[in-house]
Amino acid sequence: MKNYKFIIEYDGTRYYGWQRQPGQNTIQGKLESVLGRMCDSRVEVIGAGRTDAGVHARAMVANACLETEFSCDEVRRYVNTYLPEDIAVKEVREASPRFHARYNAIGKTYCYTCYDGEVKPVFDRKYYTPLEERPDLECMRQAAAVLEGEHDFRNFCVNPRMKKSTVRLVDRIEIEREGGYLRFIFHGTGFLQNMVRIIVGTLLEVGYGRMSVEQVAEVLANPERQKAGPTAPAQGLCLVGVDYD
Repeated sequence: MKNYKFIIEYDGTRYYGWQRQPGQNTIQGKLESVLGRMCDSRVEVIGAGRTDAGVHARAMVANACLETEFSCDEVRRYVNTYLPEDIAVKEVREASPRFHARYNAIGKTYCYTCYDGEVKPVFDRKYYTPLEERPDLECMRQAAAVLEGEHDFRNFCVNPRMKKSTVRLVDRIEIEREGGYLRFIFHGTGFLQNMVRIIVGTLLEVGYGRMSVEQVAEVLANPERQKAGPTAPAQGLCLVGVDYD
């Protein structure tokens, strides 16, 4: 039995997130089903993270121990033959026996896409969040600078009673505009549940003048639960990549 590393792309629109759940349509569940059929045995697929329902990925990393005589290319061809059209395995290669997609990850990049142009882009409709008005880019960048660094992001997590540490390092938040598209790019060592989407919702509140940069700093600095901005919809979020040594 060998350990294999997978790079996976998926459209999360019709899935109940990455993590396998009884009775739910999930990315992990689909992969395990196809690989289990290939190996004629139960297979556990370990992902680098657990994207939420409706969230997409361009390069999710996963690993699985398989007993197969197929080459890496043959494994890739087999799973892509039987996976649904909105999930694709881009790469398969042998990994060291100790490689663990989640525990060995040292960083992740996410991109959140909004659109505020005059004419909606029909063919991108599942991959951006429409905005009714144009937010102030400079104000949002000032607020993003406050959030960069190592902080306790408890107030930017959907589960404020989480028992594990809520301290995370976010070393880059970039906000870019390209025509009507507005993209928020995040890089950090790890992210809490819904953390990126809550940060995006908070930055948009600043961009609309409904929150100040000072209020964002107060929410971040106070360990007691305070209200950050709303959670941005899932469809605009995409996992772009995962870093390893």
